[in-house]
Amino acid sequence: MTLRKVHVAVILLSAVIFLLILHHNILGLSDILKRQNSDTGPLVFHQLESLPDAPDIGPEQGHGEEIAVVIPGVEERLGGLIATINSISSNTKSNIVFYIITTNDTKKHISSWLDGTDLKRVAYKLLPFDARVLDGKVRVDAGAEPVKPMTFARFYLPSLLPTAKKVIYLDDDVIVQDDIVQLYNTPMSPGHAAAFSEDCDSVTSKFPVRGGANQYNYVGFLDYKKERVRSLGIKPNTCSFNPGVFVANLTEWRRQNITRQLEKWMELDVTEELYSKSLSGNIAAPPLLIVFYRLYSNINPLWHVRHLGSSTGKRYSPQFVKAAKLLHWSGHFKPWGRTSSFPEIWEKWFLPDPTGQFSLIRRLGEAGGAK
Repeated sequence: MTLRKVHVAVILLSAVIFLLILHHNILGLSDILKRQNSDTGPLVFHQLESLPDAPDIGPEQGHGEEIAVVIPGVEERLGGLIATINSISSNTKSNIVFYIITTNDTKKHISSWLDGTDLKRVAYKLLPFDARVLDGKVRVDAGAEPVKPMTFARFYLPSLLPTAKKVIYLDDDVIVQDDIVQLYNTPMSPGHAAAFSEDCDSVTSKFPVRGGANQYNYVGFLDYKKERVRSLGIKPNTCSFNPGVFVANLTEWRRQNITRQLEKWMELDVTEELYSKSLSGNIAAPPLLIVFYRLYSNINPLWHVRHLGSSTGKRYSPQFVKAAKLLHWSGHFKPWGRTSSFPEIWEKWFLPDPTGQFSLIRRLGEAGGAK
């Protein structure tokens, strides 16, 4: 073999070895990429210079899907609103946004209170409610309590939150003792626009409510002497539900035009007086009871322990109240005003008003008042 042939053979052998090494490396890289895809999904490349600007999302800011919590903000009850927000935000790391339904006159007071305390950490939006939407839809009886427009704001959730798909609605006399994401994740059946707490559940049925007729069933809310009520085919002893706490599927709410259905029954009551005479001011419940009859899902009873604002609440044991996920001071006696059950639990979450416009009434003879 000549020297020239040797050189050619060496060159060819080197080329073959190079190609073999290159092929091996390519296979190794391919295997790495396959493992990365199977472990973490599609491979994404980030510009390193952008990483230092990424937001540092800690417990106060929350993370994940936005959970919309809607609460009314009424001037004379703002202490309740503040305690509710504080209890929720302190017991979760979820991405909570509070939507506070209020009037233009009260917006400044709410902002001053939230921004002037530790609650400046929470995300909130103020939603003005125009009470003129209720014109001609609410019956006012002579000698009855004045109509409280904010009571009906929950009927208009899709309009107040036009882009929201799902929300939690809470009255302002509520304390949450666990992560509210559990309530948000309440299972809902197809076609149901809301989940409520049934008044015949194992918790409330043990304790009769006094002073409000039989408000565990429909006869406590509707006047069964009226033909239109009887024509609904709802038995008087059917279990009612409490609308002070509920989860709403607003997509389904819009699809079924629930708001218009509620307005229909408000207007019919104006002309035909369909509600029970023993409602004790709870005039927002009957339209909801009619429209959602047999069309709602159930909330876990521990996520709505109610009647702490009535004599019923005094019969709960401290152990039971401690185990409850959500406490509701429904009834006449609010924890920021007259004596109610377990006010010390509520007051744990209350933050004093930095503007001095709201103060607590604890017992007769104590100074201060809720203005």
